[in-house]
Amino acid sequence: MSEAPREPGQGWTPKDATAVGPPPAADAALQTASQTASRTAGKARTRRTGLRRLIPTRRMVLGSLLAGPLLLLAAFAAGYLLVDIPPANAAATAQSNVYYYEDGAQIVRDGEVNRENVPLAQVPLTVQQAVLAAEDRGFYTQSAVAPKAMLRAGWNTLTGKGTQSGSTITQQYVKNYYLKQDRTITRKVKEFFIALKLSREASKHDILQGYLNTSYFGRNAYGIQAAAQSYYGKDAEDLDTAEGAYLAALLNAPSAYDVAARPGNRPAALARWNYVLDGMVKEQWLSPAERAAMTFPPPRKAKPAGGLSGQRGYIVQTVEEYLTSNKIIDPDALAAGGYRITTTLQRPRQDALVQAVEEQVISRLDPGSRAEDDAVRIGGVAIDPPSGKVVALYGGVDYTEQYVNNATRRDYQVGSTFKPFVFAAAVQHGATTQDGRRITPGTLYDGTNQRAVEGWHGKPYAPENEDDASYGPITVSTATDRSVNAVYAQMAVDVGPARVKQTAIALGLPRTTPDLKASPSIALGPATASVLDMAVAYATLANHGRQGAHDAYTIVEKITKNGAEVRLPAGPGKQTVSRQAADTTTAMLRGVVDSGTGTAAQAAGRPAAGKTGTAEEDRAAWFAGYTPDLATVIAMMGQDPATNAQEPLYGALGLPRVNGGGPPARIWGQFTAAALDGHEVRDFDLELPEGMADGLPPEHPEHWDGFDGPWEQYPYGETEQLTEEAAAGMPETPSDEPSAAVQAGPMGEADQPPADQPPAAQPQAARPQAAHPGQPQRPGAPADQSAGRLAGPSDAAPGSPLSGPLTDPHGDPLGDPFGDPPGDPFGGPPSGPLNEPLSDPR
Repeated sequence: MSEAPREPGQGWTPKDATAVGPPPAADAALQTASQTASRTAGKARTRRTGLRRLIPTRRMVLGSLLAGPLLLLAAFAAGYLLVDIPPANAAATAQSNVYYYEDGAQIVRDGEVNRENVPLAQVPLTVQQAVLAAEDRGFYTQSAVAPKAMLRAGWNTLTGKGTQSGSTITQQYVKNYYLKQDRTITRKVKEFFIALKLSREASKHDILQGYLNTSYFGRNAYGIQAAAQSYYGKDAEDLDTAEGAYLAALLNAPSAYDVAARPGNRPAALARWNYVLDGMVKEQWLSPAERAAMTFPPPRKAKPAGGLSGQRGYIVQTVEEYLTSNKIIDPDALAAGGYRITTTLQRPRQDALVQAVEEQVISRLDPGSRAEDDAVRIGGVAIDPPSGKVVALYGGVDYTEQYVNNATRRDYQVGSTFKPFVFAAAVQHGATTQDGRRITPGTLYDGTNQRAVEGWHGKPYAPENEDDASYGPITVSTATDRSVNAVYAQMAVDVGPARVKQTAIALGLPRTTPDLKASPSIALGPATASVLDMAVAYATLANHGRQGAHDAYTIVEKITKNGAEVRLPAGPGKQTVSRQAADTTTAMLRGVVDSGTGTAAQAAGRPAAGKTGTAEEDRAAWFAGYTPDLATVIAMMGQDPATNAQEPLYGALGLPRVNGGGPPARIWGQFTAAALDGHEVRDFDLELPEGMADGLPPEHPEHWDGFDGPWEQYPYGETEQLTEEAAAGMPETPSDEPSAAVQAGPMGEADQPPADQPPAAQPQAARPQAAHPGQPQRPGAPADQSAGRLAGPSDAAPGSPLSGPLTDPHGDPLGDPFGDPPGDPFGGPPSGPLNEPLSDPR
């Protein structure tokens, strides 16, 4: 190995720190670069010192100018894609149903939201233009959104300068129809994008129509139609330009411009009204001359919402039941609202019915001193027989206090008002007695109390008569006047209970009527038909056996929604029982009013037919009657106000007992007289089969010629003046002794019992009765009737088939002890050819 030193540059040589000389070339280059970078950095740091560091560089400014629009465009695109048009909110689509009398007068608006949509075509053009002048004059020519106005409104909201709309009509409609009413930035952003989309999918026509139907005008009025009714009492289509301009002014701030509610608002309201009209002139929608001729149209005072108080709620409920049960309108659709429903109710007759109930019953109640009065309920329905239209309805004292509709409820027995259906069935089917005699008004039956019916193959049935009275042989006509249960239970078996049931259904009772069962007790009225049901049936009798309407009755004249008419059932009524059956029944029922249990109905002052009825244990009292022009049924019911249980009417109105010939018949008489006031007095046009006139009471049409009352108002204290004929025999003071007699009607040969007929059974003990003043009498009545009593058994010849008392002092049955609980108590099915079910006569 050589120890000679290497030459410089060859191999590796240790660096000598002490060596002096120029740096190697590489080191020099590195040093130069480092010095250059240091100088550059030094210069940069020098520029950004202090406040100068806050100033953006040119590069930053240029980047922002390029990225900002891109970000805004991206945000707009994202918003447009992400924000969809939502379904309409529930409040915007909710409408009220509006109910009207037959003459077009409004009854009530039913619904939480007072809104009724109308098509734009029903809004006058000048009213449309007034709204545009007030809210969006460029609606038809400009964009659906106003960004500048939105930014200004948003800035004012953020800076606390108050909330402003800044919205076009399209945006306002979006807010009303699709969004909530909160004033937030989020809602404004949604409103913006939905308005843009909506403007591409909906026409200006549709948007303006929607806006007018959803905008709030004050007074709880949503939409132009509700506003027109609230402020001017007219439909939107009847508004003039000045009125439309005022309603348009309200859109900005309803509470600030309602001059009727706040007279101090008048200066501001006038200024806003002038602004609208001036805008119309500017847009050439109104000429200067027309503008100059206009005067401010003061709105009417706001009316407090009547709601469903009084009879309104009962009317709405009855109409709704009719529409839904007949499948005219689906229940959900009806609940959504928007229908204009014109009923068949006639305002004068509706008022007359309410007044009659008020004067005859309600005003005489004294629950404070008589607890029984608190249980009294009244229901009433009147029907025009030829048309089947319900013209008046009474459901209770006030719907907001008593929610159950007494006109349509089906839970009280109809009592003896059912008996005419038994006789109508007998005539309809040519029925005979058990011994083969044809059933006519003059046919004799055995009226013995608790007489077992014959020919019935079920459980033995022996009904009680009213107060256990026995009558012996008695004609059908007289048994009808006195409401003898024994006769009619036997007649039901003679006709066939199934046929009786079918006849009742044919006349108008629903097939589903509770306790309408084919058994002998059907004649005594255990069925719980409604007052409306019974009015339909009696109207059919009045109309000679033909129902006046296609669906037995109607309570709706016309329905529209959004201007389109809803189809109603059409077609004439059906002949459901023969004219002879109906007319013979009518002829016999005239005796009930003329001299039977319903003489109080003579207050109507015209020929009438009817029947009283009393439910078991006196829980209800009925009077069902008709003239040739009007059929009306009135029921007085007892119901415990706390438990809603049925209660007897004993003691109500201060009377020991309440009967159909009492308050119900008096309501009927007063109402019928008022309802037919001014109408010609018409007698019944009856067609009776040969032999059916036997046993009918004589007619005295001259008694009704020009009769105008007044009648005594027994039994409510002071009496009104009687006619001279009736007052002649009246005692000066009411007798304190009860009278249990009723008059024996005139009898023809058909009334006489057969020679081998045993004498009538003696009456059993009757319940004690209260004293009463005289019975009101028809002009020309016998003197002993006008004297406060009716001729009774003591006045008849011994052994007369009419001997035997009827203990009610009014000549009205005091109750119908049916002898069988609800349901079929007989255990076995009916048998025999007359008890076979028949086909539905309808």
